[in-house]
Amino acid sequence: ASIGANSRNFGATSRPLMGTAYLYNNCRIVERAARILGNTGDEKYFRELADRIHKGFNSRFFDEKTGSYESATQCSSVLPLAFGLVPKKHRQRIIDHLTHDIMVNHKGHTSVGLIGTQWQMQVLTDIGHPEVAYKIATRTEQPSWGDMINKGATTIWERWDTDTQDGGMNGESQKILSGNFEAWCYQTLGGINYDRNNPGFKHLILRPRPVGDLTWVRASHVSVYGKIVSDWKLADGNIHWRVVVPPNTTATAYIPTMSPDRIRESGKLIGQVADIQVLEKQKAATLVKLGSGQFNFTAPFKK
Repeated sequence: ASIGANSRNFGATSRPLMGTAYLYNNCRIVERAARILGNTGDEKYFRELADRIHKGFNSRFFDEKTGSYESATQCSSVLPLAFGLVPKKHRQRIIDHLTHDIMVNHKGHTSVGLIGTQWQMQVLTDIGHPEVAYKIATRTEQPSWGDMINKGATTIWERWDTDTQDGGMNGESQKILSGNFEAWCYQTLGGINYDRNNPGFKHLILRPRPVGDLTWVRASHVSVYGKIVSDWKLADGNIHWRVVVPPNTTATAYIPTMSPDRIRESGKLIGQVADIQVLEKQKAATLVKLGSGQFNFTAPFKK
């Protein structure tokens, strides 16, 4: 339960909202599984059920006046964003509500419990605010992981305030409360992401997000195809990014720069490197397709 929960260990977020959000997500999972298996009857049934839940969820829980969902907590925004429940016309209002609640109302701290912790960090990256997630990650006052470390914890507490609560429900080995944070470090800071359309890291999505006061990150993951590496550092106004794509795999890499025509790989402009295909030039990143091998990118970088 989060800080401020009542004595029965229930958090502040509406339980009907959480239950309905998860029901919707489960329906979408079964719909997708049925499609993969070629079971068109089940696919249709769960698609239509999910569509009805989507409509009912927003009718029941969205407050048009405040631009927030019932309870107006961080978790009540995180779950709809994570599961795709937020209509496009309301999306920016929900994003603004969530980031304002974190940065202003809670001064850069999370207020979620176990359920929200599973999704919050990745959601903040997905909505374009990895810097807000980094703010949460680097807090050292309660409630935060840094506070636990400062108080001698070597594992994650079941509560943010385990040290001041009563003796009930105070487990001190809650991997689930740190696992998604660890994944976020690999995915957002290191930039190593899976492609859900190509399971098992057959195709990689490499997208590091330099945020806050970070000047370097070294990340690697041993996949079934071999070791994936993403090491970057900031120096002399440039980002230097070493990438290793394992054999028999490909990757889409987002090179974080606003100067696409000045990107180099091992000293050569990327347009002169046969193994690199430029896919798209965005405002803050250039997308390239890579085959297996090692690549050393250098590009101008400004935060």
